[in-house]
Amino acid sequence: MALSISAVVLLAIIVILLVRKSGLKAGHAAICVLLGFYLASSTVAPTLNQFTKSITAMIGGIRF
Repeated sequence: MALSISAVVLLAIIVILLVRKSGLKAGHAAICVLLGFYLASSTVAPTLNQFTKSITAMIGGIRF
């Protein structure tokens, strides 16, 4: 059985857990979100997108 989850949902869950359990302040989380938006509109975005696709393909190729 394959489980498919959006990277946005997964990252949002991680941030929520960090805010609640690890002491990450909401302001810090907001700055991280803003950084993500600025990175998405920068010239680095295609490189990061390709890197993310490569990592997910590698993880998806692991057979148990």
